[in-house]
Amino acid sequence: MSFAQEFKSFAVKGNVMDLAVGVIIGGAFGKIVDSVVGDLIMPLVSKAFGGLDFSSYYIALAGQAADLSLVEAKKLGAVFAYGSFITVALNFIILAFIIFVMIRQMNRLTAAKPEPTAPAAAPITPEDVLLLREIRDSLKNKV
Repeated sequence: MSFAQEFKSFAVKGNVMDLAVGVIIGGAFGKIVDSVVGDLIMPLVSKAFGGLDFSSYYIALAGQAADLSLVEAKKLGAVFAYGSFITVALNFIILAFIIFVMIRQMNRLTAAKPEPTAPAAAPITPEDVLLLREIRDSLKNKV
C-alpha cells in the first residue's frame, strides 16, 4: 500500500472524522462559553463584589502606575494579570461542568432502558445426535 493510499484510508476513518467534528464544535462551543462567562457571569460576580471588574486586575511588574488600564499597563511592560486568570479559570470550570452534565446525560440515556429480549428458544437437536443418543441408551440397557 502506498503512502498516499495509507494516509487516505487513515483520514477517512470514522474516528478521525468524529474527532475533526468534535474539535470544530468544541471551538465554537468554547466561544459560547467565553461569551457566557465574559458577558453574563462575570458582570454578576462583579456586581456581587461591589462592581469590581476582575479582568482588569493586575500587578505591575515594570513600574507602571497603578491607575492605568490593563491594556495600557501591558504596553508599558510586564504585568501579572491575575484578573484575566480568574476569568479564564471560571470559564474552564463552567465548560468542564457543562461537559460533565452532557456526558452524564448521555450515559443515562444509553443505559436507561435496555430493550427486553425474548428468552432464546432451545436449539433444535440435530437428527444424528438423537440417533447417537438412542444407540448409547440401548447399549447401556444391554449391559
